[in-house]
Amino acid sequence: MPQPRGALRRLGYIMFLSRWIQAPLYLGLIAAQVVYVWRFMAELLHLITLGFGGRPAETTVMLIVLGLVDVVMISNLLIMVIVGGYETFVSRLRIEGHPDQPQWLSHVNANVLKVKLAMAIIGISSIHLLQIFINAAKPAITDRELLWKTLIHLTFILSAVALAVIDRIMDGHRPAHQSDPQTPAADEQPRKQIAA
Repeated sequence: MPQPRGALRRLGYIMFLSRWIQAPLYLGLIAAQVVYVWRFMAELLHLITLGFGGRPAETTVMLIVLGLVDVVMISNLLIMVIVGGYETFVSRLRIEGHPDQPQWLSHVNANVLKVKLAMAIIGISSIHLLQIFINAAKPAITDRELLWKTLIHLTFILSAVALAVIDRIMDGHRPAHQSDPQTPAADEQPRKQIAA
C-alpha cells in the first residue's frame, strides 16, 4: 500500500515541477519587449528628424506620437504578463519590501491579472481607434471598417466589465483572509491582542 502513495506523491511533484515549462515563454516575451524598445527608439528618431528637419502636418506628428504611445502601452501589457504571470503561475519573485516593487504586484492573482490585462487591451484598442478616426478622411478606410473596429472596441470594454463583475462576485464569496492578503485571519486577531 505505501508504494502507490509514494508513486502518487512523485507524480504530484512532477506535475508541480511542470510549471517551469512556462519559463521559456516569459523569456521569449522579454525578447519581444526588447524588439518593442528598438521600434520605439526608431519611431522616436523618425519623429525628431521629421519635427526638426521639416514642417510636417500636425496630423502626421499626432499619428507618430500615438504610435509611440501604442508601443508603450503594449510594452506595459508585456510587463504585466511577464512579471505578473511568472509570479502567479511559475514561482515567487521574492521581492517583498524592495523599493522598486510595483504596487499592483503585491496583491496580484489570476483574477486581478485578467482584469488588468483587459484594461490594458482597452487602452491599446482606444489608441488604435483614435488613429483610425484621425485617418477617417482617407479613402483607404471605409465606413464598414470603422464600424467593425468600433464594435470590436466596445466588445473589449464589455469583456473587461464582465471580468470585473465576475471578480467582484467571486471576491464576495471568498473568506475575508483570502480576499485581502494584508488582513490577518479572524482567528489570528484575538491571539495577537492577547499576546499584546
